[in-house]
Amino acid sequence: MPASPVQPTTVKITWEIKERIQKLAEAKQRSLHWLMLEAIQQYLEREEKQQAFREAAEDSWKAYQETGLHVTGKEVSDWLATWGTSEKKAPPKCHK
Repeated sequence: MPASPVQPTTVKITWEIKERIQKLAEAKQRSLHWLMLEAIQQYLEREEKQQAFREAAEDSWKAYQETGLHVTGKEVSDWLATWGTSEKKAPPKCHK
């Protein structure tokens, strides 16, 4: 797969932040560019995962409001307590 085209951009940062990034880049023996790109990529991955979690939670809430189907925290805890044992149980079924 060919590499995606890159687009230069400008980010205004304080001298303090730039000095901190430079210090870390030197310690890691990486370029300033590499370190900033890595930080942006990690930030995006983390935020996208959090957004996906929020969306899944909202979808679950909507489904509960529409159907009333659910499992209780105790049912889940009891099920999880059997993990890693010889008496592992099936996951609890949704109910009203």
